[in-house]
Amino acid sequence: MNSKKTLYVTDLDGTLLNTKDRINPESIRIINELVDKGMLFTYATARSLVSASVVTKGLTTDIPVIAYNGAFIIHPRTGEIISSLFFTKEEAEFIRRNLEENNISPLVYSYVENVERVSWNTKRENEGINRYLSNRKGDKRLRALANEEGLYDGETFYYTCIGEKEGLMPIYNTFSQDDRFKCTIQQELYRPEYWCEIMPRKATKAEAIKALKELWQCDRVVSFGDAINDIPMFEISDECYAVENAVPELKALATGIVGSNDDDGVARWLAENVCLYKIF
Repeated sequence: MNSKKTLYVTDLDGTLLNTKDRINPESIRIINELVDKGMLFTYATARSLVSASVVTKGLTTDIPVIAYNGAFIIHPRTGEIISSLFFTKEEAEFIRRNLEENNISPLVYSYVENVERVSWNTKRENEGINRYLSNRKGDKRLRALANEEGLYDGETFYYTCIGEKEGLMPIYNTFSQDDRFKCTIQQELYRPEYWCEIMPRKATKAEAIKALKELWQCDRVVSFGDAINDIPMFEISDECYAVENAVPELKALATGIVGSNDDDGVARWLAENVCLYKIF
């Protein structure tokens, strides 16, 4: 029996969440029972805590969660921000200039007058942005603007650009090759559009997991994922498992393959294997 203290971390979309963007009741039951017995379990997601809280309703999370792909570590019950990363004014201006030069109007995540906001230009909405908004009705962060004025206000920490891959590649090429930024591009799950996301360089799930591991004084990390943006998380984990529906690139790095997100893959692995490790 391995007596090392283990932190279990899962991605949400495409991993713990099923194809209906919810957690199967059986997964909730299994995970909650293990957490009650002492399992250290959390999630790392590109979502905000607000969005993640909706899709993880009923799931017990007693330790901080990782949001915005690692830009924030937040305690889910209190909303207390444990760690945060923002762009400098110079970085934010560089991003704005490049987006405008490429005729791209993003969703801008920022704190405006100390309030978390998601701002966008209503005249530049497309099908992908409309779907994003339709899934977040009632979200108090939403800040609709009639034009580009005020779009980049406040302290910014995340940008999401939604559209066709061809139109997004120029900015991806710019930001992915600049050491000041972390930039990803991938096709939205179950959808035709692509998302290009721009974050501070250290805003990764991997960096946030390392910080949380130290904070909770864990010896090991076991992670679960499905997409390319989970690769850094896999690389710093002691064990890493890809769900059956994961992309081939992630499966190639995985310790093993678990069941799909519709078949309780993560929860069933935990039920069968967490007993192998001493739970603190």
